[in-house]
Amino acid sequence: MFVFVLDKNRKPLDPTHPARARRLLVSGRASVFRRYPLTIILHDRLKENSQTQLFRLKIDPGAKTTGLAILQGSVVVWAAELSHRGFAIRDALTTRRQLRRSRRNRKTRYRAARFDNRRRQSGWLPPSLNSRVENTLTWVRRLIKFCPITAISQELVKFDLSKMQNPEISGVMYQQGSLAGYEVREYLLTKFARRCVYCGATDTRLEVEHVVPRSLGGSNRVSNLTLACHPCNQSKGNQDIKDFLSGKPDVLKRVLAQIKKPLVDAAAVNTTRWALFERLKATGLPVETGTGGQTKFNRTRLGLDKTHYGDAVAVGSSTPEQVIVKVNKPLMIKATGYGHRRMCNITKFGFPQVNKKGELAVRKRVKVVHGFQTGDMVRAVVRSGKNVGTHVGRVTVRATGQFDISTAKSKLQIINHKYCQPIHRQDGYSYAEFSTFVHRITD
Repeated sequence: MFVFVLDKNRKPLDPTHPARARRLLVSGRASVFRRYPLTIILHDRLKENSQTQLFRLKIDPGAKTTGLAILQGSVVVWAAELSHRGFAIRDALTTRRQLRRSRRNRKTRYRAARFDNRRRQSGWLPPSLNSRVENTLTWVRRLIKFCPITAISQELVKFDLSKMQNPEISGVMYQQGSLAGYEVREYLLTKFARRCVYCGATDTRLEVEHVVPRSLGGSNRVSNLTLACHPCNQSKGNQDIKDFLSGKPDVLKRVLAQIKKPLVDAAAVNTTRWALFERLKATGLPVETGTGGQTKFNRTRLGLDKTHYGDAVAVGSSTPEQVIVKVNKPLMIKATGYGHRRMCNITKFGFPQVNKKGELAVRKRVKVVHGFQTGDMVRAVVRSGKNVGTHVGRVTVRATGQFDISTAKSKLQIINHKYCQPIHRQDGYSYAEFSTFVHRITD
């Protein structure tokens, strides 16, 4: 993973190799500006006196994880996978809604409904979906600050719905060219959960199969296509699906219901991508778009593994004929948020927690203690006691000054704040165990 470089005025320069970054830090010409992503700042150089290359940021948005990659020509210099917290937000809102409704039922006085007074703005997204857009934009802005990015590539739609419904919409050459079958196959893999609809087999080669065979008048429309493993496809042959599954009425009912499922799932996948596209254009950088089928074609052509950052490398028509991946391990980023504002914790049943005396356990609103707050990443060097050693992890502060540190392997309690040294301040994200390399390069 290359290291981001800033000049002494905090302007981005070309990322540098980790070995060169280590030499700059040891010689005193640079200091660590930020740990995640690892960024150093030079003390003796200005951007006006340096020539920067052209870098492209590629984004593969996903429902749970978004892939990020930065390319300089055909060289992949940085990559990351950003995990979203959309489902956590949905569950939290559901819990809050249940608590408010139960309280409303307990208070028997009349209370006028307020839902008619609320108006949603144009382009409104549910919080669980909007968080995915905001998380991606946060990291796009950060990377623009740390790297001289000149263009952005985004996988705009997972499936090209128009071309699947009407294959001739852009001419026959689209279906007979190098992308033939990729759009439809990618959609079918998502719709049928990458399993054979007849036997449920997974982790095997799946073939596109016609529900109503072509010999019986079936068409190539996506509503007449499904996925089957090779043995099931051969067994069905040119039979009608009702004849093939005549002895399995339950399977027949499930398959017919799944086939009739409309393209709503594909439209839902595309919802946040369009919102992200509009926000990316507001950055002022040129934004290139591509489809999921094109991404899969490029990834297969380049021989890249099926990973989120691998998909990001293959996004768009700007993907070179060959790529050189200089990333041994991507930075694993997970959105955690900044906590909540509840005055007391609740049980799993939604009731407020009480102490042994039966009193409401109100949380103390102490956010910063001795310069630390919960979520900061620290290095604690303990020289005596049962926790002797050097520990790196996230801190949970207490007003007493005795902190807890959660490391990758365990959770340490009662660590005095005097032993703690800040490494990375709480920013709403957690990072995978990439810290070993970070600490080695910055020590």
